[in-house]
Amino acid sequence: MTEQDILDLIKKDNKMMEVLGIAEKLNLPDWLVGSGFVRNKVWNHLSGRQTDYLDVTDIDLVYFDPNGNNQKRDQELMEKLGFETGLEWEIRNNAFKYKSDERSEYATSKDVISAWPETVTAIGVKLDNGVLKLVAPYGIVDIINFVIKPSPKYKDGIERIKERVTKKKWLEKWPKLRLEI
Repeated sequence: MTEQDILDLIKKDNKMMEVLGIAEKLNLPDWLVGSGFVRNKVWNHLSGRQTDYLDVTDIDLVYFDPNGNNQKRDQELMEKLGFETGLEWEIRNNAFKYKSDERSEYATSKDVISAWPETVTAIGVKLDNGVLKLVAPYGIVDIINFVIKPSPKYKDGIERIKERVTKKKWLEKWPKLRLEI
């Protein structure tokens, strides 16, 4: 499986493309939808686990706007989109995420997702003038090989990743997964 194969897989999923179309219309700077939105789709496809729904608990939409961090606006937008779509949206301006991460300032949304817990979670997609683009700071090798390992920039440690794997029941859903930690 290649990056283009992943993009083609997403293009064929009307529900995913609908979510991405909604996100694009928000006109947020440097945005992407990431995490399980892409990861779960790839794992389901590769394991033959077909679903007719978005296999995510929420839609993680991150954007990067250094000119503002209006959390109230983000909350209102999450509620509005949740009501309109029936999906739970998690929308965050990550231009100021470094404050909670105690890191140096991030420069892009790609920088922010590179600090997400696992390399297979640090992946996202976006529509750029209608063109689907993949953002994968660590590439796709781990995701297509069912490997879970910490992102090099993740600070919360291995135990937190093990907790996430258990809580999200990844090994039950995708038995081919293996932890490399």
